Amino acid sequence: MLGAIHHIVSKPVAYLRDKLSARQFFILSSIFVGLSSGAAAITLKYFVHSIAAFVRSYAVNYEGFVVFAALPLVGILLAVLFVKYALRNNFKKGTAEIVYAIVKKSSILPTQQMYSNMITSALTVGFGGSTGLESPMVTTGAAFGSNFARTYNLSYKDRTILLGCGAAAGIAAAFNAPIAGVLFAVEVILTDVSVTAFVPLIIAAACGALLSKVVVKQGVILAFTLQQPFSSSNVPYYIILGVLAGLMSLYFAEVFGWIEKRIKSVQNVWLRILVGGLSLFVLLILFPPLFGEGYTSIEVLAKLQSDSLIDASILRGFINSEGVLLLFLGALMFLKTVAAAVTLGSGGNGGSFGPSLFVGAYLGYIFSSLVNMTGIAHIPVTNFTLVGMAGILSGVFYAPLTAIFLIAEITSGYELMIPLMIVSALSNTVAHYFEPLSMEAKKLSSMLNLTVENRDKFLLSKLDLSALIETNFSVLGIDEPVQSLIKVISSSNRNTFPVVNPNRELMGIIHMDNIRSIIFSPEKYEKLTVKDLTTKPAATIALHENLDTVLKKFDDTSQWNLPVVDNGKYVGFVSKSSVLTRYRSELLKSV
Repeated sequence: MLGAIHHIVSKPVAYLRDKLSARQFFILSSIFVGLSSGAAAITLKYFVHSIAAFVRSYAVNYEGFVVFAALPLVGILLAVLFVKYALRNNFKKGTAEIVYAIVKKSSILPTQQMYSNMITSALTVGFGGSTGLESPMVTTGAAFGSNFARTYNLSYKDRTILLGCGAAAGIAAAFNAPIAGVLFAVEVILTDVSVTAFVPLIIAAACGALLSKVVVKQGVILAFTLQQPFSSSNVPYYIILGVLAGLMSLYFAEVFGWIEKRIKSVQNVWLRILVGGLSLFVLLILFPPLFGEGYTSIEVLAKLQSDSLIDASILRGFINSEGVLLLFLGALMFLKTVAAAVTLGSGGNGGSFGPSLFVGAYLGYIFSSLVNMTGIAHIPVTNFTLVGMAGILSGVFYAPLTAIFLIAEITSGYELMIPLMIVSALSNTVAHYFEPLSMEAKKLSSMLNLTVENRDKFLLSKLDLSALIETNFSVLGIDEPVQSLIKVISSSNRNTFPVVNPNRELMGIIHMDNIRSIIFSPEKYEKLTVKDLTTKPAATIALHENLDTVLKKFDDTSQWNLPVVDNGKYVGFVSKSSVLTRYRSELLKSV
């Protein structure tokens, strides 16, 4: 199907490229990518929303819901089968993979990612997996942008921006929030973005949001209406909520990562699916709002109808007071992280964007309800429910601007701008104080074998060490006579010579400056071998070492050339000047 669509569209697009200037065609490209990504996001939303609506219509009580609680096992199984047999286990997911592609793969994403994440996430979340759709939407949109740019031979810089356009349009369409889409692309995907990228990002996000507004019916998109205006007297409570959101974000990140890793450690894939599916079955019977994305329960909280959330739970007979109900909601808040991690760890596809909004809404609702129950003050529960979502989103993704404007846009106004700024900033500050990297940044750091908390290190991570290795150095054997060295010197334009053993393991190096007196003393030739003149290098570089530590070795040793080894075997040399030259080139490209 994608091939047929591509065939129909490619000819007119190629015609327009020939008629338009490069800048005009690039803007047109951002429109195409925005509309394509928006359409994909809307299709995915509709599919999952339709299944969720079907479940709600038949699962009004425990007896009706118990059958549906087993569906996540089916969804995860189908997703794993699709990855195993249709994709042949060639499947990548998550925003860290997108950034890794930007850094290490010239912003090239496989063509199959234009549909693979949609299908696997639809199966996972559509059948009740307790995770979100936004990450698959972002990956799908990014793949649209990357492959469009490849089709029409756009440059690396343009390809990267179009990749970001697809991601922005996916978020914009999912929430009808174009500004949040742009900011998500800037804060999470294009961490090294330039000012010139904003125009195409804005256009793509606007196209995605416009398509969403035209096509999507009310109820599919998460939207709220404020019932009470912001009051400055509530600022102290928003400050407390911000701190709590930061701490809750740390819990979310740590528990999510730990449980996902533990589930994935089960080697047998079928046993892993069974363990994950049965775990979700138990959780859903006890806490039905964990089914699927959970956005419906967020809307229920915002409408102050939380008592309806217990209707399908086996625990409903025990919940007979407001205090017990809050305990039930508190358990939901903590267990959503567990359910999402189990879903992904056992083989499902989704992301942590939706679960973070879920946890934030419950945190805001519980906190404000407790304050009101104590009689200390009477604060607007709906407002705190909405602001809590921004707090957790900011603390989990380290994307405070995205969090602020997402909630502002889905509430159709900026009445809550001040509390959104307070809670998002405090949550991000608290989380960052204890953990410098976000969940996705830690994954990326592990993939790159490099910390990515500052721009210099991020730019250095884009450079490939293997492309900087120089191999035109004359190699000497450790047992060769000095005459061999003199012969090599006479025909070489280098002043450093690597010395290896018969297994080509690096034994040391010879510097021209250290042997100058020997060269002009022929009487010493007979008494010496290469081994006698070999010295240990000031440092060596591992073949897959990151360039940040490589530069540190250059600085620490005051050397301009260092040997590269792979499992002890000599590979070549890297010069400090070549690293700095390539870094400068990368810096200019990012401006």
